[in-house]
Amino acid sequence: MASRRTMLSGSAAALALGGISKAQGRKAGTLKADWNTLADGYRVPAWFGDARFGIWAHWGPQCQPERGDWYGRSMYIPGTPAYKHHVKTYGHPADHGFIDVIGQWRGEHWDPDFLVRRYKAAGARYFMAMACHHDNLDLFASDHHAWNSTRVGPKRDLIAGWEKAARSQGLKFGVSNHASHAWHWWQTAYGYDAEGPRAGQRYDAWKLRSKDGQGTWWQGLDPQALYTGPNMAPPDGITTEAAMGKWHDANDGQWLENIPPTNPAFAARWLARQKNLVERYRPDMVYFDDYSLPFGQYGLDALAHYYNQATAWHGAPDVVLTAKRLSDDQQRAVVEDVERGFAADIRPRPWQTCTCIGDWHYNRDRFEQKSYVPAHQVIQRLLDVVSKNGNLLLSIPLRGDGTYDGEEDKILDGITAWMAVHGDAMIHGSRPWRRYGEGPTKLDTGLMAEDKAGAFTAQDIRFTTKGGALFAAMLVWPDAPVRIASLPRAQGQVVSARLLGGGAVPFRQDDDGLTVTLPPRPTGGIVPVVQLDGPGLVRGA
Repeated sequence: MASRRTMLSGSAAALALGGISKAQGRKAGTLKADWNTLADGYRVPAWFGDARFGIWAHWGPQCQPERGDWYGRSMYIPGTPAYKHHVKTYGHPADHGFIDVIGQWRGEHWDPDFLVRRYKAAGARYFMAMACHHDNLDLFASDHHAWNSTRVGPKRDLIAGWEKAARSQGLKFGVSNHASHAWHWWQTAYGYDAEGPRAGQRYDAWKLRSKDGQGTWWQGLDPQALYTGPNMAPPDGITTEAAMGKWHDANDGQWLENIPPTNPAFAARWLARQKNLVERYRPDMVYFDDYSLPFGQYGLDALAHYYNQATAWHGAPDVVLTAKRLSDDQQRAVVEDVERGFAADIRPRPWQTCTCIGDWHYNRDRFEQKSYVPAHQVIQRLLDVVSKNGNLLLSIPLRGDGTYDGEEDKILDGITAWMAVHGDAMIHGSRPWRRYGEGPTKLDTGLMAEDKAGAFTAQDIRFTTKGGALFAAMLVWPDAPVRIASLPRAQGQVVSARLLGGGAVPFRQDDDGLTVTLPPRPTGGIVPVVQLDGPGLVRGA
C-alpha cells in the first residue's frame, strides 16, 4: 500500500465532513458566481459524510436496446457492435436513428417506490437519478427543452417519480446532469458510412427537420434540438471506416468542456435547463459529468444558483455538487468525484467515487455471461472508499422497461445481507481512523483506474471508527490467523475483539501488531469485520 499514511484525528475528520461555516449564514441569493466566494460560503454538509453509500439509477432511453454504454453515439459509427445491432434491429441509421429508439422506449414496468425501497434495504442513504445523459433527452418536465420524457418515451416525469419515492423513504435525493457534452457527443449522428452500399449517405440527424415529424409520434418537435445541430460534423470525402473513426477520435470524440464555438446558445440553454431542474425538484445533490465545471462562467452560475437556492430552502447550502478533476482550491467549493477510481490515502476533504456493477447503460451480455461485479467486490470497494473519507455511489443498471434482472437481484441480496449486519457499525456515520489500512494489493489511483487494480487478499485490511470503537475489515475471509501490523500496543491497547454477526474472536497483541483468528467462513459469508475496543485505540474515546 502507499507508504505515506495521513493522520486524521476524530475531531479533524468531523470538521472535514460537516459543520456550518459563518459564511453559511448569508441570505439567499448573496453568493456570487466566482470560485473564491463560493468556497468561502460553503462547507460539505454532515449528512454526506454520514451517508457513505448511495445508489444511482443511470436509466434512460439508451437502456432500451440493452447493448451497453454510449449506444446513441456508437450506433452511428460503422463497425461497432452498437452499429451492427442497430442496423439489424432498427434499420440503417440514415433511415432509422436514435429517435426511433426513443420512440420504442416506454419504461412500462418502472416502479420507483419498489426500487428505492430495495436500494434503502441494501444500505443506500442517498439515491441519485439521471436527469439527462449525453443523448440530450431531459427525463423531467423541462420548461426549456421540448425533448423530454413527459412528451416522448414513457411520457412521464421520471425525476418527479424518483424524487417522491426517495423522499418517502427518508433518503437524500440527487440528480445527475450529463447534457453539457451533447453538442460534441452527437456529431456521429451527422456522419455517414465511409464504405459499403450506403457510403456517403448522411445519417438521420443531418436530414431531419420539424416538418418531417408531421403525422409521426414526434410531431411538433425539432430533431435538431435533440441532436444539437452539426456543430462539428464529419466532412465529406472520408472513404474508409478507419479514417472515419480517427476523425471522430480527434474531433468530437474529445472530452470537451468549452462553449460550442458555432453554437453558443447551447450553453445558455444548458444553464436554463439546469436551473429549472434545481428549482423544480430541490435536489440534495447534483452530479455534473464534467471536469471542473462546464462552460466556464455558465458552470459557475449554475453552482452559485444551486447554493443560493439551497440557502433559501434550508437556511444554508446544505447540499452537495460533484464534479471531476478538481484543483485543490476548487475542492473547497465542490466535492470531487473520482469516476471508477481509487484514492491513494485518506483525503482531508470528503470525496466520492462512482462506479457500476456492469455497464452504465444496461447491457444484456452482462446478464447472459454473468459478468457483473459480484456483491463481495462491491463491499470491498465500499470499505476501501469509506476508510479514505469517501462515499461510494453505485449504479445498478435498469433495463429499458425499468426493471433489473435476476443476476442483479442476487447481487442486491448479497449487499443487503452484508449491510444489515455491518452497515450501521462500520459504514453509516463512520469516520476514518489514523490510517486507512494496510495490505499487499496495489491500487492505481485516479479516474478510470479500477480495472487496473489487483485482487484483494485477506491481508488487505481497512479501518473505520464509530462510537469509540475501531473496526477492522479483512477484504477476503481468512483461512489462517491474520496479523495486523498497524495495531501494535503503541497504537492503543486492544481489550476485546468481536466478529460482527458472530462472537468473540481470539487475539494476541504485542509490540509488532495484533493477530486475530477468525472462525471458518460460513456459507455466504463475505468480508468479515472485527470490532476492536480498548483504551487509546480511538482518540477521544
